[in-house]
Amino acid sequence: MADTAPMGTTGTTGTKRSWQLIVLALFGLTVPNGFFVYWLAREYTGLAAALDNHLAVGFILDAFMAMLLLAWWFARRPIGPVRWPWFVLLSLIGRLGFSLPAYWWINSRN
Repeated sequence: MADTAPMGTTGTTGTKRSWQLIVLALFGLTVPNGFFVYWLAREYTGLAAALDNHLAVGFILDAFMAMLLLAWWFARRPIGPVRWPWFVLLSLIGRLGFSLPAYWWINSRN
């Protein structure tokens, strides 16, 4: 059966969801960002080389458009007391794989 408890509820399902969000946020922070940090430390040759790669530019634009759309959504329909600029900051720190579960977890805490 699906976990249908509303956000902010306490109990076993709320605790389980909280841990799931934390684990997902930590995975999103370490694994995809690990690839980025490795590339930055070992293979980065300059911004011009990154911008010459059309596939990389497409992924960058897609990620920024998704972040801006979600930030607009969270500004119009807040999911908790923590406002949308924190979502943008989390997205810039660790991209969407980290920021979505982290922002949800922060807003679902009591």
